[in-house]
Amino acid sequence: MASQYKGRFAPTPSGFLHLGNIFSLLLAWLRAKSVGGKIVLRVEDLDFVRCPRPNADKLAEDLEWLGLTWDEGAYVSANSEEYFQSQRTAVYEKYFALLQEQNIVYPCYCSRGELHAANAPHSSDGQFIYSGSCKNLTVAQRSEKEKLRSPAYRLQVPDEENIFADAHYGPQRYNLAADCGDFILRRSDGIFAYQLAVTVDDALMGITEVVRGRDLLSSAPMQMHIFKKLGCKPPRYFHVPLLTAPDGRRLAKRDGDLGLDAVRKTKSFSHREKVIGFLAYLAKQIPKPEPIAPEDLAKIFRQELIPHENIIIDGGIFNEKIFDEV
Repeated sequence: MASQYKGRFAPTPSGFLHLGNIFSLLLAWLRAKSVGGKIVLRVEDLDFVRCPRPNADKLAEDLEWLGLTWDEGAYVSANSEEYFQSQRTAVYEKYFALLQEQNIVYPCYCSRGELHAANAPHSSDGQFIYSGSCKNLTVAQRSEKEKLRSPAYRLQVPDEENIFADAHYGPQRYNLAADCGDFILRRSDGIFAYQLAVTVDDALMGITEVVRGRDLLSSAPMQMHIFKKLGCKPPRYFHVPLLTAPDGRRLAKRDGDLGLDAVRKTKSFSHREKVIGFLAYLAKQIPKPEPIAPEDLAKIFRQELIPHENIIIDGGIFNEKIFDEV
């Protein structure tokens, strides 16, 4: 019987792949392929100015080079454009309207500077908590503010405690009102926000499990709340540790950290099986770094071995002997 599992790659092509991205993508691929499931490639290019199409093209080429193939989505068939978020505005408009009909969406005229000045960051992650200052504006007040600034739109959240079970990090207790406050569904420039777009897409594309970096763990409650308001069942969430620089900073495209192109130019990682094998070692799937093909790794994959703590990685590794045959 075919597996009903359906996972996804959902990269933002604001830059090129680095080892941190690939680590998360590899684990998502292994989760799906180890149980005979499918993977969807969705390009999260909502901000198309920051995410030009050539970046997405390069990302797809890199995934193919790594052997991390996908079964559905961008670059697969004639309907591939449906898997680029920049082409799905009409879809998001529909579901945004459904939330508006529930009278739980309101315009917000606060600037970024005003938000930062008025709110203390959440102690655990530096996220600013919205105070709700625009929630109860009168029609007249909104009219006056709109003369000066186009509004963003926020979703009202309940002040109640809930728990969900992350498949890797276990029970997570949250209260959206205390953790983030009413959050943005649509930016003031008209672009739909990540939380709405990703939730709608996961629902419509039939995603059963979301595997991604633990930096997005705090997004899960917001997305689950949108699922609830749209009457949809959320996927299971499986968050994985991050690869971080020695100073604790997570690897980032904007900082040029351990980009795949640079990695491939080194002797140690000139073949894809070596890149995969090194990351498999970091994920505790094999006892030492050794070349391995993704499909062979899927046969021995054990999710319970994935570390919980973030993994420190230094660019100096490329000057060391990593593989026995090197």
